Amino acid sequence: MTTSIPGGFRALPLPLAQLSLAAVLKCGQSFRWNIFPLHDPAQPSGDSDAPTHEYRLCLRDRVVCLRQSPDHIFYRSVFPPTASDETETRHAETVAWIQDYFQLDIDLVNLYRQWSIADPVFCRIQDRFEGIRMLRQDPFENLISFICSSNNNISRITKMVKSLCQRYSPPLVSLHPPTGSTADIEAYHPFPPPSALAAPEVSTQLRALGFGYRADFIQRTAAMLVQAHGTAHNPKTHMEPSETWLATLKNINTADARAELLKFVGVGRKVADCILLMSLDKREVIPVDTHVHQIAVKHYGLRGAAKATSMSPKLYEEVSSKLAAVWGEYAGWAHSVLFTSDLKSFASYGLASVPSTPSLTPDRAPASADSTPLPTPHNNTFASSGSRKRKQLSGKTWQHSDLINDEVADTLPGFIIDDPGHSLAERVKRRRRGAGI
Repeated sequence: MTTSIPGGFRALPLPLAQLSLAAVLKCGQSFRWNIFPLHDPAQPSGDSDAPTHEYRLCLRDRVVCLRQSPDHIFYRSVFPPTASDETETRHAETVAWIQDYFQLDIDLVNLYRQWSIADPVFCRIQDRFEGIRMLRQDPFENLISFICSSNNNISRITKMVKSLCQRYSPPLVSLHPPTGSTADIEAYHPFPPPSALAAPEVSTQLRALGFGYRADFIQRTAAMLVQAHGTAHNPKTHMEPSETWLATLKNINTADARAELLKFVGVGRKVADCILLMSLDKREVIPVDTHVHQIAVKHYGLRGAAKATSMSPKLYEEVSSKLAAVWGEYAGWAHSVLFTSDLKSFASYGLASVPSTPSLTPDRAPASADSTPLPTPHNNTFASSGSRKRKQLSGKTWQHSDLINDEVADTLPGFIIDDPGHSLAERVKRRRRGAGI
């Protein structure tokens, strides 16, 4: 069947089992994606494989727009009018960013297979919650976002992060909503740098925006970074020195990286572990909260009462060690699938009707009233379709060429974004020169 590519987009072949945007971008990892339902009158209503949503994220220099069908990711980038006109370089940069941000060099189907063999609980949910992988986020954005997460819910964190960007970062570009959406034209703001949040008056301003006690944590953490590393803006990377320094924590061991993060105001063990897992490549790390503790007691034989009155360091370590022993090297990734499956906002995800069976922790608090409806996967008969896809993909070595068409694969041989000292455009050009392009 010929893939129908939306106008203005390009296509990357990528099965839903490797990445589900509908799950990954709404499960509490990142809080800045704008999600638009698509109701395109030009699209035949009987095409069940057509994208149902568009996802947009503002980076430092562009807005990336994504859509998904069962077998492809469709992407395009929108730039401010002043951007240089190097279309193919921009195209290569966006593909490289997608590859890096979603960590597409990691074969998720193979990980699901390993976890389902080792863990009957995971085996029970794997088909319905397929395609959930860890994002590789910007460390500073991740740090500030999870300071906002303290005693909070996904919907409110999303609103706080959006107001932070609108207040402290100038708009990059304004875009109309996708065809068929009823939303208004919207300005897109990059995430602000540390220097924009470090001034003493920021705390008072954030309190006025509804951040509460988190306002002081954000300002003081940004100030610590600026005082330690300065504010000189790198025109090549668009990064400040403290942002570059945070990225270097990927290169040290987990315990030392955690110790550095725990120095910041408002960062405890769980927030530090979220940052380690979601932006610093510490894939074995499992962030533990009371709901993860309940899952460990109910399903994994952890001794003690399911409802812990407090999460002591000893209990935190017991839960983390217990689950890491089950899931192995990528334990943090497996944890994210179980965590997502237990979110009340995902209670009907992937189902034709609301389930009659409880979640993994049935006494979990209901979703907040202001929660937005979730996008859902294309095929609601998840058990049969997921098993079929998994069989088709099993036994196959997952390569970059499986994700990127031949043209882009030739442009970006072995591309890995691991050098914060050079801009994305420079890294693409260096790779091209190395390949003789």
